[in-house]
Amino acid sequence: MKILIVCGAGASSAFVAHRLRVTGKERGLTLTVVAGSESDLPSSLDTIDVLLIGPHLAPRFDRISAQAKERGVGAVLLPESVFSARDGALALDLAVTAEHERSWV
Repeated sequence: MKILIVCGAGASSAFVAHRLRVTGKERGLTLTVVAGSESDLPSSLDTIDVLLIGPHLAPRFDRISAQAKERGVGAVLLPESVFSARDGALALDLAVTAEHERSWV
């Protein structure tokens, strides 16, 4: 599964991406997880399966998720708790759910 985590500038999403990779490895999953910013979306949507969107982008979630859906990408608005979590369990669970839902589109 290829996952892009976006936030405003990409800095806080880098920490979430690292925790997601670790948790995925612990679960025996093959993941490619990249952190980025909203400006990375146009060039990234065709190369990912799941888009995880930072909570501060909530006002733009409908627009961003519509762009993702047009390209067959599952999109999730991450809760604040994902950014303060000690591991990537919640983020990974949300990504797996989004990928599953994407496969039924």
